[in-house]
Amino acid sequence: MKTETSTLYKLIVLYMLSHSDAPLTNATISDLILAKEYTNYFSLQRAICELVTSDLVSAESSNNSTHYRITEEGKNTLTFFEEQISDAIKKDILDYFKDNQIALKQESSVVADFYKGQGQLYNVRCQVKENKAISFEVSLQVTGREQAETICQNWKKKSGEVYDYLMDMLVQ
Repeated sequence: MKTETSTLYKLIVLYMLSHSDAPLTNATISDLILAKEYTNYFSLQRAICELVTSDLVSAESSNNSTHYRITEEGKNTLTFFEEQISDAIKKDILDYFKDNQIALKQESSVVADFYKGQGQLYNVRCQVKENKAISFEVSLQVTGREQAETICQNWKKKSGEVYDYLMDMLVQ
């Protein structure tokens, strides 16, 4: 990968992260960059990896996804080189965030993870966050990894229904 194009890919990722209210998943970053055909998947993954290695971006993994956040050093770097990103690319990024605002908010505000407990038990934690604060949380202990994974996957789809059901049951 040429140095100039590699640098541009990194700057695009930094720009995306700097304009997002919440950490972004690899899938979200890839969705925009690959859809616009700025680069291919492997070049993008290499750019993200180099950003993490150089501490311009932090990565936090939970369950089956990694969330990326720009660091202070990443913000400083972006201010020096932001003019290398074309206005058209900047507009594409801002339009993407505007068009996908609800989905992006849900992706970062509805989280679930699990970890191994004693024996065959797994501890599952499901959360809904609003403005980085936990507004609703459910913790469960289940018997098996498969069940823990299923709960985490379903939480993304059904957290609203679970919340509504519990509120109905507890407020009556």
